[in-house]
Amino acid sequence: MKVGVLAGCTALVLSLTGTAAQAHGDIARQTLRAGDGWGSHGTGTTGGAAADAEHVHTVTTWAEFKAALAAGGDAPKIIKVKGMIDAVADGCEAFEAEGYDFDRYLADYDPAVWGYDTPVSGTQEDLRAASAKNQDAAIKASVPANTTIIGVGRNSGILGGSLQIRGVDNVIVRNLTIEAPLDCFPQWDPTDGPTGAWNSEYDAVVVYGSTHVWIDHNTLTDGRHPDSSLPTHYGEVYQQHDGLLDVVRGSDYVTASWNSFKDHDKTMLIGNSDSAAATDTGRLKVTLHHNRFEGIVERAPRVRFGQVDAYNNHFVVTAGQRYGYTFGIGKESRLYATHNAFSLADGVSAAKTLKKWSEAPLTAEHNYVNGRLTDLIAVHNAEIPAETLRSGAGWTPTLRTRVDPPRAVPAIVDHRAGAGRLR
Repeated sequence: MKVGVLAGCTALVLSLTGTAAQAHGDIARQTLRAGDGWGSHGTGTTGGAAADAEHVHTVTTWAEFKAALAAGGDAPKIIKVKGMIDAVADGCEAFEAEGYDFDRYLADYDPAVWGYDTPVSGTQEDLRAASAKNQDAAIKASVPANTTIIGVGRNSGILGGSLQIRGVDNVIVRNLTIEAPLDCFPQWDPTDGPTGAWNSEYDAVVVYGSTHVWIDHNTLTDGRHPDSSLPTHYGEVYQQHDGLLDVVRGSDYVTASWNSFKDHDKTMLIGNSDSAAATDTGRLKVTLHHNRFEGIVERAPRVRFGQVDAYNNHFVVTAGQRYGYTFGIGKESRLYATHNAFSLADGVSAAKTLKKWSEAPLTAEHNYVNGRLTDLIAVHNAEIPAETLRSGAGWTPTLRTRVDPPRAVPAIVDHRAGAGRLR
């Protein structure tokens, strides 16, 4: 009887906190619960749960954070981030190569002088590239295998840094507010489209060629630097942001749960190239559940190749915001999107929730738009017949924990998703 009461209490706590972690006295040692999405497949995701005392670090600066990541190689480690640590504390000027002059750059490559037919080259472009290389080395942090990174309390995270989960297995990232990196040195490409474009680097979190990754209860956002604050040069937005969370190049078995993605344009790629079949075919298995997306323009996510399970997410499109689409259907993708909730502003059609990039089937059932059951594929095909989508992803997810009624999803997810809500 006592065992039954204890189990019931544990289940209630997990339900109330909105986490699917295995119960553990130390929150930093929690692991991904069995059956919770693709990240639980096979060996599961335990991160640094087995770390000994020597490999548990509390960091308060970017330098300490990078040093803690490097210490101990692939031995299990737990890194507790205390407070907001800034990867660009000294400003963009600290990365500038000697002789780089942005005003000179603008003058040299002004389309009225340079034109639109040839990629930029010359002294200032070389110095821009050198400056970008300096920033790249400073703000990227390589995450080793068997690592848990967790924010302490309600207001901890990373400003302007890029977490690089590359070629490793078994990583957990939780309870962090991550402000997307601001590219200090975007490149002007006059040949990108009819009027050229500024192209930027640096995703907030990159999962590249890695397996068994759990991204949970984080807030990822443009923060202090929304796109609306960016200047315009040559008639184009001086774009300084890339993605918030990208899962690419053969990555597999990833669960992203209870995160808040806010105020961003190109939010999430699952598969980053149509030509990556050699690495991506049969991989890119990702589960997205109980995440909140608000103020997102596109890619929530855009999928290539992967079997992606998206359920119980809340997608919010506010009045006046730029909005392209939510789910991008790309090359050989197999998206299974069910029991999600969409809160769309007046004048935003449910047809825009889907965008066809390539011929690939999907399942999109039991989704609610503004409180009403809506067949997203049927609405899309009726309003955008030039991009007719085929129903039936050809597979059915088995790695799901509790599936909440989609009508209840806005209240549940809005209350529990994001950093600072993990207990």
